[in-house]
Amino acid sequence: MHKVHKAYRGHGFLAGAAALAVFAAVALGGSSAGAEIGKPFWTEGDSADASGRPDSFADLAEKVSPAVVNIKVERKTSLKGGPEELFEEFFGQKKPGDKSQRPPHQMRVPSTGSGFVVSPDGLIVTNNHVVDSADKVVAVFEDGTERDAKIVGRDPKTDLALIKVSADKPLVTVPLGDSDHLRVGSWVMAIGNPFGLDHTVTVGILSAKGRSNFGGEQIAGPYDDFLQTDASINPGNSGGPLCDMKGRVIGINTAIAANGQGIGFAIPINMAKQLLPQLLEHGSVTRGWLGVQIQRVTPALAKTFKLGDSHGALVGQVFDDSPASKAKLQRGDVITKFNGKDIKEYDDLPRIVAATPPGAAVDVTVLRDGKERNLKATLEKMKEEEVQPASDEQTDSDWGFDVQPMSDEIASQLGLSSGTKGVVVASVDPDSAAARAGLRRGDVILEANRVEVVSPKQLKDALGKNNDSAVLLVQRGDGTLYLAIEKDS
Repeated sequence: MHKVHKAYRGHGFLAGAAALAVFAAVALGGSSAGAEIGKPFWTEGDSADASGRPDSFADLAEKVSPAVVNIKVERKTSLKGGPEELFEEFFGQKKPGDKSQRPPHQMRVPSTGSGFVVSPDGLIVTNNHVVDSADKVVAVFEDGTERDAKIVGRDPKTDLALIKVSADKPLVTVPLGDSDHLRVGSWVMAIGNPFGLDHTVTVGILSAKGRSNFGGEQIAGPYDDFLQTDASINPGNSGGPLCDMKGRVIGINTAIAANGQGIGFAIPINMAKQLLPQLLEHGSVTRGWLGVQIQRVTPALAKTFKLGDSHGALVGQVFDDSPASKAKLQRGDVITKFNGKDIKEYDDLPRIVAATPPGAAVDVTVLRDGKERNLKATLEKMKEEEVQPASDEQTDSDWGFDVQPMSDEIASQLGLSSGTKGVVVASVDPDSAAARAGLRRGDVILEANRVEVVSPKQLKDALGKNNDSAVLLVQRGDGTLYLAIEKDS
């Protein structure tokens, strides 16, 4: 199994793991390395190409390093009974059967990460996992100066954080670039604090864009859209900048492939620029909510739904009283465009919806029964993780499973409401096409080949209409999803 770790250093081990308002401009004078005076630090950067390899990276490193900081974090943890109790037990000073315990012993656990200064008055960008649950945060600059930092805002869903230090003079800053126009293969440079080795410089190329999973495992969160680089990223690099050859930050180093070499991941800076104003103003991020559960359009599903290709997001469920429900979206729709933006991959949709302000009226283009329809939806505020990809376990491949009628007793055992319709999957042959498609024991089949089924006979009849493939709509827990089953040829 592939594993991905967040790239910061804990206490001797690897730790696991849009813009909606207008703000006053932050003056960025005082440094030749800083952004243009009078512009907010999140202002769109120069998009000119900066991909050529220089004769030396020394000038570039010298320019950027003063704006990069080592972030030292302390967290308190409790040790049951404390070291005194262990001492008593070891030397026999505690009587057998004595169950009395000393109060929990508070221990400070240090960890380190990286960050970079984006305003001369001390705003610093880093990762949320670097400072989350911190009792103390200290920024250490290139010249060894240490400054206490306070947390201004955090967004766990994108792993972004904004912290601030006080300064008696303008701090050196690093400008933000444009990650949307990067070319794969361009040279990049990372600066950070790997394994506590502060201001370590590594170089490589931009290996890929738009990474959201590694070996089928989601890298970090629901809005992943990482840049991939082979510039050496190690524990402690988290939160540090990934720069282009003009010294502009185009990514925030965040995660590494634990069982791979030359595979690091960075948050695109354009995603950060959408969210940093909210972190500065509100300390958190407000996201738009559509109210659908979606899944990938596999080639088998595309064939069943008579789609030209596998692009778009297939709606597996529409939540009651949601913006999607009010806009008349239906289960089985394939969303191909949202608010003027094409949905090429299904996981594009959550990112685009989340970046759209609540209250915004948007156009939604869907394919329904092979025909394109244009709908209008008004987004609401996301209260929690309400827009999620459905379980993505379909494959494209002679089904083999048994079902039994639904009963109130079975519904209760499955945590479903009394009167739930459908048939229950009693067993699945592990070597069957159904198993390969992701069908599980306990799934409730609601439809087969777009026909509602409430008895095993109805299911058999619906499946009998197509001997080569079938599409099942199943309920699994609180959600519904489509599974495409294709018999072996």
